[in-house]
Amino acid sequence: MPMGTAKVHRLKAMLVYAGVVAWSGLLAVPAHAIDVRPSAEQIQAALNQGKEAAEKRSPPDTFYVRFGATDELHSSGFLVTKLGGLSVMATHMALRGNQPSEAEIMQVLGGQTMLVSTVIFGNVPDFAADSYMVFDQGGKTIKPVTVRFDGFANRSAAWPESPRFKAKVIASFNYADFDPSANTTITVFPANGGEVSFVVDFSKIH
Repeated sequence: MPMGTAKVHRLKAMLVYAGVVAWSGLLAVPAHAIDVRPSAEQIQAALNQGKEAAEKRSPPDTFYVRFGATDELHSSGFLVTKLGGLSVMATHMALRGNQPSEAEIMQVLGGQTMLVSTVIFGNVPDFAADSYMVFDQGGKTIKPVTVRFDGFANRSAAWPESPRFKAKVIASFNYADFDPSANTTITVFPANGGEVSFVVDFSKIH
């Protein structure tokens, strides 16, 4: 759906007033990379995509950036960018016949961290307890702000064969700590040893 000029100007004014982006940032629209300070046009496009997804009855998680395996027996994950978060919210609300308020939009845009969720596999129920996650960007290690994990894993699709259990490890990373356009290795370290790594090129996320 075409976006009205007045609506774009209103979004720009809202963003500048809130200090989320500078006027110079509104002029450039990167083709790729994780947008930490998206423009008004990008924001409106993300909201429109969410509304269109709801009209097609597409699930909100369509806007997750997925990585890793696509089957049920190998490790995988997803991350949620600010623009992706706007589309997810717009989809949820449109499915209920609503639309996001300016305050709700600003809450997503003002977020300081990016969520990264992974699913890993092991052979004992508590294999994921005390797991950790980091980014590696060109030899620089970026630590998370928070890490959550399943202390008791669920049975996998292979049960009772190996791998018998699957668990989630979820972390949040401060946008100020990592390069949103770098090739990145996301590594999960289960407490009982070993590691699971994913290579994600942030420059190709859009």
